[in-house]
Amino acid sequence: MNRDPLLPPVSDSAPEAWREVGKAHPHESAVLHVLGQAHYTDDLPELHGTLQAALGLSTMAHARIVAMDLALVRAAPGVVAVLTAADIPGINDCGPILHDDPILADGLVQYVGQPMFVVVAQSHDQARRAARLAQVDYAPLPAILTAKVAHAAASYVVPPMRLNRGDAKAALARAPHVLHGTLHVGGQEQFYLEGQVAYAMPAEDRGMRVVCSTQHPSEMQHLVAQALGLQSHHVVVECRRMGGGFGGKESQSAVWATVAAIAASKLRRPVKLRADRDDDMLVTGKRHCFDYAYSAGYDDDGRILAVQVEMVLRAGYSADLSGPVATRAVCHVDNAYFLSDVEIAAFCGKTNTQSNTAFRGFGGPQGAIVCETVIDEIARNLQRDALDIRLINFYGRDAAEGRNVTPYGQTVEDNVLHELSAQLVDDSEYRRRRGAINAFNAISPILKKGLALTPVKFGIAFNVNHLNQAGALVHVYVDGSVLVTHGGTEMGQGLHTKVMQVVAHELGVPLSQVRASATDTSKVANTSATAASTGADLNGKAAQDAARQIRERLAAFAAQTFGVDAAEVRFAAGQVRAGEHAIAFKALVAKAYLARVQLWSDGFYATPGLSWDAASMSGHPFSYYAYGAAVSEVVVDTLTGEWKLLRADVLQDAGNSLNPAIDIGQVEGGFIQGMGWLTTEELVWNDAGKLTTHAPSTYKIPTVSDCPQDFRVKLFDNRNRTDSIHRSKAVGEPPLLLPFSVFFAIRDAIASVGGHRIHPPLNAPATGEAILDAVEAVRAAARHDGQAS
Repeated sequence: MNRDPLLPPVSDSAPEAWREVGKAHPHESAVLHVLGQAHYTDDLPELHGTLQAALGLSTMAHARIVAMDLALVRAAPGVVAVLTAADIPGINDCGPILHDDPILADGLVQYVGQPMFVVVAQSHDQARRAARLAQVDYAPLPAILTAKVAHAAASYVVPPMRLNRGDAKAALARAPHVLHGTLHVGGQEQFYLEGQVAYAMPAEDRGMRVVCSTQHPSEMQHLVAQALGLQSHHVVVECRRMGGGFGGKESQSAVWATVAAIAASKLRRPVKLRADRDDDMLVTGKRHCFDYAYSAGYDDDGRILAVQVEMVLRAGYSADLSGPVATRAVCHVDNAYFLSDVEIAAFCGKTNTQSNTAFRGFGGPQGAIVCETVIDEIARNLQRDALDIRLINFYGRDAAEGRNVTPYGQTVEDNVLHELSAQLVDDSEYRRRRGAINAFNAISPILKKGLALTPVKFGIAFNVNHLNQAGALVHVYVDGSVLVTHGGTEMGQGLHTKVMQVVAHELGVPLSQVRASATDTSKVANTSATAASTGADLNGKAAQDAARQIRERLAAFAAQTFGVDAAEVRFAAGQVRAGEHAIAFKALVAKAYLARVQLWSDGFYATPGLSWDAASMSGHPFSYYAYGAAVSEVVVDTLTGEWKLLRADVLQDAGNSLNPAIDIGQVEGGFIQGMGWLTTEELVWNDAGKLTTHAPSTYKIPTVSDCPQDFRVKLFDNRNRTDSIHRSKAVGEPPLLLPFSVFFAIRDAIASVGGHRIHPPLNAPATGEAILDAVEAVRAAARHDGQAS
């Protein structure tokens, strides 16, 4: 791609060149966060007459509602109104894809915690207390609570998916070695610090303004309009920032937005609906848990010859985003490895539990972990270091090796895993530490150490092609200050900061001159969710397009003013140079305004080259791949099951990073969040279908004490081959797969109890109890085989 001559030079060979991208700027709201001055939805000053709402929830997993007596609820102190499905003027549905997700249950409840009615009162406390007074008569129906039971009953929310390449069955029959196994990987609560919240304010002419903590304002706009029986132009949805999202506010913010709007429309008063932590966790869906059955054939060197995988997801009671999650899982079973003959099947089991949804990684982590398990077991069967098995199964470096086409048909053109892994092996001193750990375990009967290196290859783009688009609006004011509005949402990940940097760089002004406004459906329409790690890729490109148009107009004006060619005009550091002439950016802007030059522009971007055939599960679904690898060292107490991460070395491919400080922070956060999913965060439902881990007292996310004292995170130097924004790469989701190294290091430590000859029967999350059970199982098997160490 030829560089635009109007841009200041941006190249590694010219580090002295002025630039605003690639610099470690602090988060645009960092100071506000620290001072407590960053406004979230619940912090906004409330309009006069604002009412507070709370949801009345089902106590049955599956039942018909015979009668719902709400008299005591209506009579409770402070209650203004109680609304049910009958009060919804439009369509009672908030499903993002299929219409199977009622806003309020209407005659049928399908999980414990499903909203049945809404109480609107003078205060939040009054609304919550009143909601508990409902008297509901249920007629129980059979409930399916696990994915395995759903699969046995052929109960699915979407049809099964199958991907085949080659002849896996025949290849398995020919393979010198074959292994079979099962695995369970649990779900995960998003546990955003700011809970679900929406504030709806009626406007004139049936209009509705909703300030909402959501990753998808356009979808909320559509669903609110649909529920109110209006058109989208009646509704404005705004989100300045979220206190975390992680996928849990992509589709599942819809209940809160629609209910608040329905109540506000009915009462013609502002209504706020915010959830306390218990209700939030009881109502909303989580990361999908997966059950796997797998078979793999391999040769004497450990090279994989064939793989068969069956994955069963706990989808919950409705489809939500389970179909796309399963699709991405299927497309990531290969992870970093070439699989010549594969047979993959995915089943989205319909269960009477919360409707599971997006979570950072969106099925990719669940798909990739099963292949890592296969690699781990091959290594143990062959008595080899798992790292060596991983290396020989990597995708090839280029087409000449003939091992660079994925099972779904996309060519891996930018594989840097060989170089990245080699650098990490050296930096982490993997080989030396492996020997030291083996020596330690030989003389330590109680404490056992484990070590693992795991790679990541993560596809970047929405699997649904039309979602890969974005818009932006850039205003340059007469004083030279700049305002950018785009379709992405800020949830702490630094998206606004990166987009501001892109605009500042494009216009050649300091970052301090640029500000990002709230995401607003009346400013940028028809936006996609901020998800799939595409926030900066899509919105950065759209904002760059808008800023470029303004810069070109200003360059033409400067060229005319100073009598030079437009190609000679340069924008950098707040100055504009036109040949021998120099003028401050803001001075040029002031002159341009007087000359009636347009100083604002919209921008648009659509990711090119994508294709996907859902029927054959083949195509080119990803714009590029982001790579990474991590080495983790753990110690396990074999008497208690307790463990500790001693050291983690991480190397993540962020391309030409737009902001290294923010990207390293994303890698660190993703690593710890993924570690929580695989070790401490356990979701438990009782026999009645109620989630019992619905508060921080029973659901354990990682804390600062769980972080390794020795935590080494670096970005791999690798310019993106794809024409992404400034050749950067996404860092939102890929790092969540890096703590596979923690899980397999724990397995490695447990396996040492049996001389590394017995596979630990360890599922995820690897809680202390699960680890202790696995240790005892390995000991028992070792005693039985006479191999106890």
